[in-house]
Amino acid sequence: MRYDLVIFDNDGVLVDSEPLSNTLLAAYLTELGHPTSYEDSLRDYMGAAMHRVHDLIEERTGQRLPEDFDDVFHARVFAAFERELRPVAGVGAVLEKLAADGVPYCVASSGSHERIRVGHRAAGLGQWFEESRIFSSQDVGRGKPAPDLFLYAAERMGVPAERCAVVEDSPLGVRAAVAAGMDVYGFTAMTPPERLAEATQLFGDMGDLLDLLR
Repeated sequence: MRYDLVIFDNDGVLVDSEPLSNTLLAAYLTELGHPTSYEDSLRDYMGAAMHRVHDLIEERTGQRLPEDFDDVFHARVFAAFERELRPVAGVGAVLEKLAADGVPYCVASSGSHERIRVGHRAAGLGQWFEESRIFSSQDVGRGKPAPDLFLYAAERMGVPAERCAVVEDSPLGVRAAVAAGMDVYGFTAMTPPERLAEATQLFGDMGDLLDLLR
């Protein structure tokens, strides 16, 4: 393999959570008086840390979201995860092959540590990600599109940035990987390819990833 570390985004790359979470986010913002469609949510918030939701709403409306917004939203998301969340098709085989071949990998997500763990447990991916392989925007000062999270993950895993491959499905994540000086493979299963145009390479089927990394 050409890389010494594979860094996976979580939502939409490992777990098929983007439809669930963005449906719930759009509904909750609309409920609070900030009309938001599912498409709006994908465009504005997909791949972002929660502070982006607060920042954009305040920037656009001059109003702040309720203090308990994150807690209420996450409670709704976690309940939906337990009922409905599935792994992204084909990702289990990718992780199994990386582990079997001894290729280092980790996850670096805009989501909280709790969200990552709840999602992995619900989707049956927990076995592949022990504590040392999980990195969250909570661990750094700035989330994507800043490069901080990917650089932090690489540092903790002991791999130079130029030896890392990032797997991302959001424009914010692709921008973060590029800013970190890493090759990035844009997963287009849910995202229009043109929105990931900065990626090193695009692919739409998780089963093709390993061949691309070789």
